[in-house]
Amino acid sequence: VSRLVSQKGFDLLEAILDDLLQRGVQFVILGSGDRKYQDFFQSAARRNPGRLGVRIAFEDALAHKIEAGADMFLMPSRYEPSGLNQLYSLKYGTIPVVRTTGGLKDSVQEFDPATSKGNGFRFDDYEGTALLAAIDRALAVFRNKKQWRALMRNAMTTDYSWNRSAREYSSLYASLAQGARASPVHI
Repeated sequence: VSRLVSQKGFDLLEAILDDLLQRGVQFVILGSGDRKYQDFFQSAARRNPGRLGVRIAFEDALAHKIEAGADMFLMPSRYEPSGLNQLYSLKYGTIPVVRTTGGLKDSVQEFDPATSKGNGFRFDDYEGTALLAAIDRALAVFRNKKQWRALMRNAMTTDYSWNRSAREYSSLYASLAQGARASPVHI
């Protein structure tokens, strides 16, 4: 669910699509953008019926249904100043697989199967192989239903609301104000 442009990492997905489909996954793409990506994914869908669904459009209601109904959400952006889709995914319990950039780095923490901490999967290098490695880690956890449920719980209870931000700013302000009273200024 995205604009089909290089900024969103579709060049990476293009590079690994055959490898990804060989892993037995089903894949859905909703979006519009650069003609080369539209044509590539439509052609791939014709070659892989029942495995790859593509709809070239922008439909907000359908976007949320897809995101809520999927097991994972790929967001391999080249850069992403903030990002909303990973936040939607977290709330829906759809596990995000993201590149560590901008808001994606801030909101998605790598899941550790040993500790059951984290809410998604990340990769650093802007390379198809790095994306595929992150997907492979996600698929390994997906096969362990107990770990997957813990991961989904982590994702759905992650709080990036304005209420949380307001509490943090209020706490910071209170600590700074208390520090100012304790340390008089000498002029």
